[in-house]
Amino acid sequence: MTAGRLLVVEDDDVIGTELAEALGAQGYTAEWAPDGADALARAAERPPDLILLDLGLPDMDGVTLCRKLRTLLADTVIVVLTARTREFEVVVALDAGADDYLTKPFRLTELMARLRAHLRRSGAARAGERFLTRGGLTLDLAARRASFHGTEIRLRPKEFDLLACLAASAGEVVTREALIDRVWDVHWFGPTKTLDVHISALRRKLAEHGAGPTSITTLRGRGYRFEA
Repeated sequence: MTAGRLLVVEDDDVIGTELAEALGAQGYTAEWAPDGADALARAAERPPDLILLDLGLPDMDGVTLCRKLRTLLADTVIVVLTARTREFEVVVALDAGADDYLTKPFRLTELMARLRAHLRRSGAARAGERFLTRGGLTLDLAARRASFHGTEIRLRPKEFDLLACLAASAGEVVTREALIDRVWDVHWFGPTKTLDVHISALRRKLAEHGAGPTSITTLRGRGYRFEA
């Protein structure tokens, strides 16, 4: 049995083919797309479990492609590969729908560790009660759907995991470290900026559905608290 279906989006022929081959050697079913149009076609035909997305593509901006892929695939993990080091560019990519990023050049061992963590989290079965209700908010843990007074809130995979983690401990402080451990991985060594971006997006979506921007309260130096 393979470890998962992956799509590599990379304009460099050598990097793209070598990366796909390396992933294949690790048990993944990996496809390579050299540009945005090909990536969209492949993702629509056979939705991958995870996408490795280079931001520097010949036919469209990588952030634009990320938005298109996120619209097309709500539950697929997207990891951005970028040579761009300025923080605002990375934040824009995360806000466009990416779940994580790696800055080039990166070590293959680090990439594989990130992939295993993301795929383990996205594919893990939810145990316990199926529904979690907090005020007007309802989380269907099995279907991975969130709704507020019956209206569905479209969340990215990690946004749903964050909300479920916070809502399960409503009224209590959940530390940043605990959120990263539970939502990403106990051995996570990626950027903590990822958590900030996801919390910001989660607040915005809750506010758009009437839940209010203060449903998640920040306690500086400690963590976050979900207000039921």
